[in-house]
Amino acid sequence: MQTSDQSVSAVEMRIASDPRYAALVRDRQRFSWTLTAITVLVYSGFISLVAFDKPLMAQPIGGGTISLAVILGAAMLLGTVAICAVYVRRANGEYDARLAELLASTRA
Repeated sequence: MQTSDQSVSAVEMRIASDPRYAALVRDRQRFSWTLTAITVLVYSGFISLVAFDKPLMAQPIGGGTISLAVILGAAMLLGTVAICAVYVRRANGEYDARLAELLASTRA
């Protein structure tokens, strides 16, 4: 008689060997790395502007007291939240559905 640990191992092995699971992992990793690269480029660009073009970043916007650096910094933070929202939306919409379908067909 199989114990619950052995049956979980068998299910895990069936899932891991399923080509749909490999495709899901590959797609999720590719999407994650793309979003990570975008984030790194944006942050690196901002820091580079601060480091190498201080006069540009210090320019006031619209004759006010807020500098370009403050506006770009806020935009960068909002962009980070947007990137997170894009990932969550895709994960909840596409990846979870694909995984649920895989689990349902594996258990059947």
